[in-house]
Amino acid sequence: MPAEQIHLVRHGEVFNPQGVLYGRLSGFGLSDLGRAMAQAAADDLVARDRAVGALVSSPLQRTQQSAEPIAAAFGLEPTLDERVIEPENRFEGKRMRGHDGALRDVRNWPLLVNPWEPSWGEPFRSIADRMLAAIGDAWQSVDGGDVVIVSHQLPIWMVHRRLAGLSLAHDPRRRRCALSSITTLEPSTGSGSKHGFVEVGYTDPAAGLAAQATDVGAV
Repeated sequence: MPAEQIHLVRHGEVFNPQGVLYGRLSGFGLSDLGRAMAQAAADDLVARDRAVGALVSSPLQRTQQSAEPIAAAFGLEPTLDERVIEPENRFEGKRMRGHDGALRDVRNWPLLVNPWEPSWGEPFRSIADRMLAAIGDAWQSVDGGDVVIVSHQLPIWMVHRRLAGLSLAHDPRRRRCALSSITTLEPSTGSGSKHGFVEVGYTDPAAGLAAQATDVGAV
């Protein structure tokens, strides 16, 4: 039988002293705090006392590092899947906040013409579609037990909104997807979701560490 649950885990805090939007850029790994957050997520999964049969990760450095304690806890080798990667973003490498932030530069304003798509990067619909395709394949990849997928805030939030029947366009400041949080899905029995899965849980095992974080992602 396929997986019983799918756990979508966001990566931990990234070391980003310049405060840039790193997106898919290389060289942005976890901070020491981020590693502690990733361990908290792994500990939470272990405490559930559930069998985990597969581990999938986005290929970016921060997600692979966040997958390490989960791999160690369950004796798994992570599979990298490009479909759960961070979306493309034309603001990569730029500072978004402050008096010199990219949003204050008139040369960048054409990128903001359609926030509902969005015009600065990969369409929300594309993100949701690829994530759900990856989730479906991961679900089928095991004979029972659970699957853990280590991904990023926006892709996980797109799954949440798609399954909840909400508009994919949203205010990024209102995303409920904290660093090293765990969003849990189960296959739909037919009445819960036309997309094959329903969300059954959300936990924030690194909440106690969050006050120390200096980088919380693109908000």
